[in-house]
Amino acid sequence: MSGIEMNHGGTADRSGDVERDETASLISSEKVEGTAVYDTEGNKLGSIHSVMIGKRDGKVSYAVLSFGGFLGIGTDYYPVPWNQMKYDTRMDGYVIGITREQLEGAPRYGSSSDWQAASRGWSGDVDRYYTGPAFPSP
Repeated sequence: MSGIEMNHGGTADRSGDVERDETASLISSEKVEGTAVYDTEGNKLGSIHSVMIGKRDGKVSYAVLSFGGFLGIGTDYYPVPWNQMKYDTRMDGYVIGITREQLEGAPRYGSSSDWQAASRGWSGDVDRYYTGPAFPSP
């Protein structure tokens, strides 16, 4: 039955062993979260905490990068434009063309719960930062 089975109520049960976290061109957000992010020199900058998806267009707009802290204490969250990141199979992670110093100067928030509330214009702040003179076009 190709991984979808009917339960006793006649509705589909998707709890079979079908691989749903990745295909040749798609990946589940669950698998993206926690993936390492590196600079172009191969230095680990942090990991992806979450992704922000446009409600209307369904496209991933930002990856929220967790950086700093220890065991979640003092960790900052940096929304990064998704189009700035490229997946590198050799690194088994994402690579972004910024340095640790540039990341440290980027818009950030102290906790995942307040990062959007910190500024009504947060997306404009993020977009302006990553399209400024220090960053080449993706």
